[in-house]
Amino acid sequence: MEHKTTPKLAKPAPRLTRDAVVAAICGLVVVLMVGASYAAVPFYNWFCRATGFNGTTQVATAAPSGKPLARTIAVRFDSNVSGGLPWKFEPEQTEIQVHIGEVVTVYYTVTNESARTTTGQAAYNVAPLNVGAYFEKINCFCFTEQTFGPGETRQMPVVFYVDPSIAADHENDGLNTITLSYTFYPVRDPAPKPVAAREGDERKGNL
Repeated sequence: MEHKTTPKLAKPAPRLTRDAVVAAICGLVVVLMVGASYAAVPFYNWFCRATGFNGTTQVATAAPSGKPLARTIAVRFDSNVSGGLPWKFEPEQTEIQVHIGEVVTVYYTVTNESARTTTGQAAYNVAPLNVGAYFEKINCFCFTEQTFGPGETRQMPVVFYVDPSIAADHENDGLNTITLSYTFYPVRDPAPKPVAAREGDERKGNL
């Protein structure tokens, strides 16, 4: 009597366990989140500059074409230095009255109080935050890194105006005061600059 051999069935491919699937999904989510965070930084900076969001001021290339308005606003100047940067930083004037549309130049004085060369970069905003869209800077030391030698003192200008279009924004009809605030932060690895780029006139600063 012949015995029939039952053919062996192929073993199914091993299935990923539930834990492995969950781990893979979590890893993918983390990668996507990290990539999104890097992409969000330049987008956020562009958005703030374009809209004045969070008190970010605008950058102008020239003075407004029309005459300044009769309406005036008080502009206050605030200065701060972050820890780790041995600088003294203060405005020459703490408050001035400006006509809307008037181009104004003010100066901040910075002194490196250490015995070594140090570099800082200024962050800035204005308050109230919704006024950032109307605060136009033509020149500012905040646009670039600033490097000071031991004990060096420099007077650095800010050239700005308040955009006349603010007069058409009725949310700001009661606006009487704008505060321009700067905070200098230390720069650990400053970009190298050519010797010729150093300013001889202390009032010029680095624009």
